[in-house]
Amino acid sequence: MLPWFYSGLGLLMLLLAGDLLVKGAVNLSLRLGVPALIVSLTIVAFGTSAPELLVAIKATLNDSPGIALGNVVGSNIANILLVLGIPALLARMHTSECDTRKSFLIMIGASVLFIALAWRGMLGLGAGLILLGALALVLADNVWEVRCHRKNGQDDELEEIEEADPDMPYWRIGLYLVLGLIGLPMGASLLVDSAEEIARAYGVSDTVIGLTLVAVGTSLPELATTVMAALRRQADVALGNVIGSNMFNLLAILGIASLFGPIRVDPEFLEFDLWVMLGSALLMIPFVFFRRDITWQWGLFLTALYVAYVAAILF
Repeated sequence: MLPWFYSGLGLLMLLLAGDLLVKGAVNLSLRLGVPALIVSLTIVAFGTSAPELLVAIKATLNDSPGIALGNVVGSNIANILLVLGIPALLARMHTSECDTRKSFLIMIGASVLFIALAWRGMLGLGAGLILLGALALVLADNVWEVRCHRKNGQDDELEEIEEADPDMPYWRIGLYLVLGLIGLPMGASLLVDSAEEIARAYGVSDTVIGLTLVAVGTSLPELATTVMAALRRQADVALGNVIGSNMFNLLAILGIASLFGPIRVDPEFLEFDLWVMLGSALLMIPFVFFRRDITWQWGLFLTALYVAYVAAILF
């Protein structure tokens, strides 16, 4: 039972440290005069994905590619089937009111690019630079689009950044940064090492542990955010959260992790899991292009699909 305890402790440390790092980095950046737009597109995005990033880097350094890839691929699958499915069981998500077509197409493009690079059997330095280059283009497009809207008199004020606190003293900002920077690598080390022990103890591969235990654990912040968005009838936040997280996982996390060493792609990813990831993404088409709400029936369907997927890879 000890590895399970350590994996839970590592996950808790990752989530708490990631939250502290985001709060500290956001408030320091705003105090230093960094534009709120840049903060929201980069610091908040990188910070909220910090748990997945540290897990991927640690797994790459440990030569555990199954955990590194499984964490990202499994998170992307869980983000759609679970993170959209479970909240829909609690409250109808009025996605018919949202326009996320462009972001969705970018996410599909990122998925196809990643699959094409993974098909070579290895994600090395070149693949990492390609993924990061695509991320840079996406961020540049976001900046350009927001500036165009502001020139046209739309969205004169950027959305308030949730983590921003203009009254936060510098000592607290520093404390949050220190705790985040210490807690993230410690939590990642605990989670990856204990996940490897669990895999050995139960005779399953690192890939399965990465796709299930690690992936679902690191997707918990997205699930919590989407549940609250559904209850508050903020379907745009829910869809944007899932689409943005999936795109960032593929382009940023695997792009950066590939710089720390080559990541081998097991054949089982190419034969099954990558296609489940892409198929899950395509299931969003009715909500994105045909303006269907995510009802409890859809929620039940998506959640049942995730249970079936987990059963397929475990048994």
